[in-house]
Amino acid sequence: MKLGFACKFLNAELSQPFPFRATTRKRFLGLNNQERMALISEISAFNLTNLLQVLRQLALAPEALRMMRIGSDLLPLYTVPEATILYHDFLPELYPLFAECGDIAREHNIRLSFHPGQYTVLASDNPLVVERAIEDVEYHALCAQLMGYGKHFQDFKINIHMNGKLGFAGFSTAFAKLSPAAKRMLTVENDEISCSLDDVLQAAGLCPVVLDIHHHWVKENTFILPDDPRIALIKASWRGVTPVLHYSISQEGLIPAQGFPDQTISGLSKTKFRAHSDYYFNDTLNDWALSFTEFDIMCEVKMKNIARDRLYDYARLHALPSAALASR
Repeated sequence: MKLGFACKFLNAELSQPFPFRATTRKRFLGLNNQERMALISEISAFNLTNLLQVLRQLALAPEALRMMRIGSDLLPLYTVPEATILYHDFLPELYPLFAECGDIAREHNIRLSFHPGQYTVLASDNPLVVERAIEDVEYHALCAQLMGYGKHFQDFKINIHMNGKLGFAGFSTAFAKLSPAAKRMLTVENDEISCSLDDVLQAAGLCPVVLDIHHHWVKENTFILPDDPRIALIKASWRGVTPVLHYSISQEGLIPAQGFPDQTISGLSKTKFRAHSDYYFNDTLNDWALSFTEFDIMCEVKMKNIARDRLYDYARLHALPSAALASR
């Protein structure tokens, strides 16, 4: 089992030694072409250099902690048409940095992923939204390919939600328009509002299903267990690759510090439970998440790798869930 973190690598002082930068469309469009190119090329090189530094840190960590989600702003504003044409001019200069990131990740068995944002909706009933969503997925696929991925089924994970009025039918139609590499990397996740786990399992024949256990609880007010029959369907969708689940819990103060929370007695709306906590403060829920021993876990928590590391220490202290979490 691997335990991953999302986008920001924190040090003991809770600051980012290797931050990623972004810019706004408004700022970019307010510049002339020469200034635009200077801005996005400098930020892109900065982000790739710092990604490499984070990967070097992960290479020194125990095997169980070598898992990371890369932020989507790696190449800022790439899908903005005025930026895309400029990237064509200087992107080859960044190929060595991309290649070095991929090489170190593969050498040290670091599992990598992207998670495009909430507006990447392949199942939308708006054709323009679908077109932009496909462009966004292909941008993430390009970044992965420049790192040497996309050659084999799930050698890299690009995860999205299936929310959208057209549901699985719309998702399936849009999926067919993706490049072969993007299809090999795409995964789909259940959410807490629109698409239940049962909805998302319709896509299991197209791409792997990522189980978000917190989303499932928020939507259903039930705690799915490893022996649920749907777990076998999820694992089968990964075709022999270790499946991934997402683990988060509601914010401190909204759920108890021990035991399984029950939405029906809280008096709060479902939307209150959606936001992620700073740390994993409820050991009952930690034991539950760690009981999915055949999954790698992406830790979606505000304190990023610091909270993930505490979960790792908890698992080792309590001999959970298996020897896979032992230091190496």
